[in-house]
Amino acid sequence: MSLQPLDLTLDVVPRARFDMLDLRGRLRPEQRDALEPYPKCVCWSSHTTAGFLDRSVASRLGANEGIAAYLDAFRAIFPEGADYEHDRLERRVELNAAQRRVEPRNADSHLAFIAAGLKTCVAYSNRPDQPLCFVDLDGVNAGRARRRRTRIIGYREEEQVARVRIAVPVSAHPVDSVNLKDPRLGIYEQLSDLVARHGVCKGRVRLALNEAEHHAGLTVNEYETLLMRHDLLEVLRNPMRFAVEKARHAFADPRAVPAKTLDYAKYDLVHVVNTLVDRLGLRESLVERLFSRTLAVPAARFLRMKRAVSLLVSDDQENGRAGLVEGTYQSTILVQWHRAPQPTRVVDATLTRFL
Repeated sequence: MSLQPLDLTLDVVPRARFDMLDLRGRLRPEQRDALEPYPKCVCWSSHTTAGFLDRSVASRLGANEGIAAYLDAFRAIFPEGADYEHDRLERRVELNAAQRRVEPRNADSHLAFIAAGLKTCVAYSNRPDQPLCFVDLDGVNAGRARRRRTRIIGYREEEQVARVRIAVPVSAHPVDSVNLKDPRLGIYEQLSDLVARHGVCKGRVRLALNEAEHHAGLTVNEYETLLMRHDLLEVLRNPMRFAVEKARHAFADPRAVPAKTLDYAKYDLVHVVNTLVDRLGLRESLVERLFSRTLAVPAARFLRMKRAVSLLVSDDQENGRAGLVEGTYQSTILVQWHRAPQPTRVVDATLTRFL
């Protein structure tokens, strides 16, 4: 009898606001033994400030020090406690008084998650001797550690079941974001129908920008209005705005001189990166080469945003029904930093089944 996909749920508790945890090391011995025979696995996070790096990026960065240096640079660009609209809780109309008392001020973590290209669902080769690195950018709030829910799905192979093309309406604004989960678009309903029609119990939906689309990216995060319509758009216009503001550099109002975006970047980011590579002995490493290249391109390219994201498909462990698996605040978001030539952007959706 062939192996059926294995679905493991794992709750972890971070040790600090920024933490990296090996999920494999947190499994019970019997869970590690059960996972070992599978050549592949998918790791999934139910959160919007904690997730995973792509397999290719993680492998090139190497050990934890390389990953930490890479993420530290983005955390420096988006410092905790800067003047984020998302963190002005008095303006968050969706929160009641009780929620405002406990809601974390964590815009920096959301923005660093998006900019660094972290994902909520990533496929890896399952190698028992290698860690499965879970990155948490907001693991402690008001001195209390947050419980994080993750899943690991082991499987042998992945087969393509269906592929559809989706037209996403976009505005005429050059810098904008679109919530693909907005019920008015009907995209998630279309994807859920696709999963149900083909009877996939374990798998994923891969959403990818069509190869003809440029100056845009996809992420999975919280689509909170102030975060997405103000803070993220400010970053796209001037990626160093919050870092400059927090550090109180000589530039009094970076928003007033957007043409100097790269000047700010060269002044601040070079200092950050050089400090990191010197301290960690990473000179001429991937980290240093990566950031030296980004200094030569337009501001929006500082975002290491991806052209594709994956949504987990699994049967519910309580009622047995299969469908898209999402965290409470997760939405798929299309971000553009140049005006699209057409009123829609094309996203290709591929449904696969785990075997």
